[in-house]
Amino acid sequence: MGPWKTGKRTVDFPTAVVRFPVLVFWIVFNLFVLAMLALDLGVLNRRPHRVDLREALAWSGAWIVLAAAFAVLVWFWQGRADALQFVTGYVIELSLSVDNLFVFLVVFRYFNVPDEHQHKVLLAGILGALLTRGVFIMAGVGLIRRFSWITYAFGALLVYSGLKLLRQDETDIHPERNFLLRLFRRAFPVTKDYVGGQFFTRKGADGLHATPLLVALLVVEASDLLFAVDSIPAVLAITLNAFIVYTANVFAILGLRSMYFALAGMMDRLHYLHYGLSVVLMVIGLKMLGSHYVRIPTEWALTIVLLVLGASILASLLNPQKKQRAHTL
Repeated sequence: MGPWKTGKRTVDFPTAVVRFPVLVFWIVFNLFVLAMLALDLGVLNRRPHRVDLREALAWSGAWIVLAAAFAVLVWFWQGRADALQFVTGYVIELSLSVDNLFVFLVVFRYFNVPDEHQHKVLLAGILGALLTRGVFIMAGVGLIRRFSWITYAFGALLVYSGLKLLRQDETDIHPERNFLLRLFRRAFPVTKDYVGGQFFTRKGADGLHATPLLVALLVVEASDLLFAVDSIPAVLAITLNAFIVYTANVFAILGLRSMYFALAGMMDRLHYLHYGLSVVLMVIGLKMLGSHYVRIPTEWALTIVLLVLGASILASLLNPQKKQRAHTL
């Protein structure tokens, strides 16, 4: 906070930034994530059930509140700049996650995943995503710090992804064409029907078989890997602090499952959202391409992202007559 002058004397207040070893925060944060997942899986959702809108909204709100509380913690730990970088990264990750929800919706419809088991698939997908994101983030930060020209490659990738997203209305999603899925089916037998909420089942002399629930999980995991290729560089354009990038990703991922159930019934109405997301990707990509020449403050980046997303959502709600997004199976 700095000194405060009171006429004749100067009173020094302790700084608002409290320093703790980064390793402590890595350990505590991951323990918190594991505790929340254990609470979700072992207590609140021990029995398979269909997640209704009220429960989904409650969990979505809870994760947003937790992310906001964490931003306050970062403010006191590392200061205003890092807190703003976390908020900006979290908003970018969360907004890009919305488009990934369309993929989940198509996958669940294609494989006819029962409502009561969709939660289990998404939860298992989150566990896999946490591991892969950590690896991707460490690799991305290491590459940029060692080879500065990688920044241009990431920036170009984001601009390309944004341009590609503009054509998403013309793009069909075909889960059956997924390379990982085709490879898995060749190597492992899969039952025709679901066996409760099991990923594997044993069929007498035929041995162990996978169920369609595992196949749906594999497609969800594969789609998240592709999603990470865009989302992680987008946050790396904001900061190279691995802890901030990781925590922003994790909070967005943890809230993704409940967000799916909250928005599943209205995702088709957000027909302009992908235009907003494409602009966000291109803006962040251009920021990365010009990072060595022009410095764009984090506050500006956050403001642009919020304005673009808000405008695309408002336009969708004000113009519901537009043809819905078509995902042909």
